[in-house]
Amino acid sequence: SRYGPKMPLAVDCTAELIRCKVLDSSGKLKSHELILSYGLALVRFVNLITERKQKMVSIPLRQLAREVDIPIWVVDLRHELTHGKLPRLALCRKGCDVVLDWLRKTYWSRQLGNNLCEESEDEEEEQEGVEANAELGNDAWE
Repeated sequence: SRYGPKMPLAVDCTAELIRCKVLDSSGKLKSHELILSYGLALVRFVNLITERKQKMVSIPLRQLAREVDIPIWVVDLRHELTHGKLPRLALCRKGCDVVLDWLRKTYWSRQLGNNLCEESEDEEEEQEGVEANAELGNDAWE
């Protein structure tokens, strides 16, 4: 709330994705409405996160996503949501879970000094790889 309209992208994306999960668990929306809700949140996530890495020359989203360790299939899901036939709800839910996990590892665990949850040695090595490849310091999120 301190940021107002300048909220960090990761916070905004997390809020939208969590809002989708809450709506989903409420049982108040139909499948098609949930797909649209998840879809908008996922499209915004991919667009906003990769936008900061875009240069003067247009770089394909798949390449940008690879640079920040976003799974390519999430970019493909975004493409289907914006240009193709709407995917199944199960795929949108899976995309939301994967993206929330990416946000947890890449943003939230840094904010909490990597004490968000107990991680095994394998997860710690994976986290170090994500951090090294992501090159997204706190200033990149703002």
